[in-house]
Amino acid sequence: MIPAFYSFLLEPSRLNNSQIMLRWFQVGSDYEFGPHQLSDGSIRFLALAALFLQPPDFMPLLIAIDEPELGLHPAALEVLAGMVKSASKHCQVILATQSSTLLDHFDADDILVANSNEGATTFNRLSETQLDEWPDEYSLGEIREKNVVGGGPYG
Repeated sequence: MIPAFYSFLLEPSRLNNSQIMLRWFQVGSDYEFGPHQLSDGSIRFLALAALFLQPPDFMPLLIAIDEPELGLHPAALEVLAGMVKSASKHCQVILATQSSTLLDHFDADDILVANSNEGATTFNRLSETQLDEWPDEYSLGEIREKNVVGGGPYG
């Protein structure tokens, strides 16, 4: 997702030996880059990749993230969804999102829709009958945007 990335430089910080500063090299360059030279979205993607791609023995029992898509390039959402699916084989993963694009990378049975009803939040699985009424050319995200399955600001 960061095409120019070549490798990390993992050495103790020059100012504090107990810390490792995020430093990296770009393809075709010996220049040492720092975190201030990456976009917020790139840093966020690296953090998500470190979380979701850790060895199964180090996975927590639960990973819960609110709006993991924020700041990410739209092309990164497919990669993120793949990492989430891989991690979900080893731990429970809960994502809260308003991204129709991210939603499109999952199956209907992966989705719980949150709705507010009379001051209480309810969670419902997507109904196959709701989805069967829509032609196949509509994605889950497009159906969500039309407020067919709930979860929107329209009540």
